[in-house]
Amino acid sequence: MTPDEQAEVAKFAAAPAWKPGDGDGNYSIGPDYTPCPEQTPKEGVPVGKVESFTMNAADSKFYPPTGLRGATPTRKVTVYIPTQLVAGKPAPFIISADAYGANRRQLPNILDNMIAAKRLPAMIAIMVANGGGDGGGSERGLEYDTVSGKFAEFAEAEILPRVEKEYGVTLSKDPDARMTLGGSSGGAVAWTMAWFHPELYHRTLIYSGTFVNQQSPQNPELPHGAWEYHEHLIANSPTKPIRAWMEVGERDNGATQAGAGLHNWVLANSRMADVLKAKGYHYQMIYAKNAGHTDGKVIAQTYPQALEYVWQGYQAK
Repeated sequence: MTPDEQAEVAKFAAAPAWKPGDGDGNYSIGPDYTPCPEQTPKEGVPVGKVESFTMNAADSKFYPPTGLRGATPTRKVTVYIPTQLVAGKPAPFIISADAYGANRRQLPNILDNMIAAKRLPAMIAIMVANGGGDGGGSERGLEYDTVSGKFAEFAEAEILPRVEKEYGVTLSKDPDARMTLGGSSGGAVAWTMAWFHPELYHRTLIYSGTFVNQQSPQNPELPHGAWEYHEHLIANSPTKPIRAWMEVGERDNGATQAGAGLHNWVLANSRMADVLKAKGYHYQMIYAKNAGHTDGKVIAQTYPQALEYVWQGYQAK
């Protein structure tokens, strides 16, 4: 990094320690981490149902078989439904890229505990696997690193109706009752879903967001891919009704690279914080000391508090 870029990150690293109840702004955590107790099942807490179904690429109008690197013919969708859900009532929900939270029931366990404690409303979690591969030229890269509304449109047309049909639930149409979630390129698409379709999503939670130039195929109108968000798009657009929680690790991808390469995650996320603040967004950006890319120990500590921030102010309609 250049001296000026080092100063940008140093300022970010010196942010105050993050604590429960903090408002908008930049914070730091670490260098030591403790898993949150909410991810462990607790006796007496109602346990939500976790089911799954498979989607076939051959049936998709949005992402049919492409032959791209790593592409798979099917994707698994894992769905959490809390016991407190009221039948027939439109439910708030989380949709996660890369099936974030599904492993070892991490997100379902957290939601079980937080819903029972009335720290969150009763909500559904829809954890969607990617289409396969990673990086430029891959199916996952096409889905997540493309700076467009397509993935949100895919979810709206093909994933959410299938969830409602499979499990007899009603998903809320209120954008204030919908949250996107992801890490890395999945974090980038979580932001992209809300950015291009704020009429669908107002809330997003992102770990190590890939706000760098990784778009494939290239779009000449947005030549720097997701780097365009903090470089041009957010500053040059009216403020949108998006509430965001974001995190980046001290040792995240490209942490020592110069910004000219458009591939430094720490610098990109620092600049996201700057432009979100300047535009008056409700956001928190967390700098995780002694942490890497989508660091598991950071996620295990921060999930509950991050969820509380993102869902702050929610009122069912």
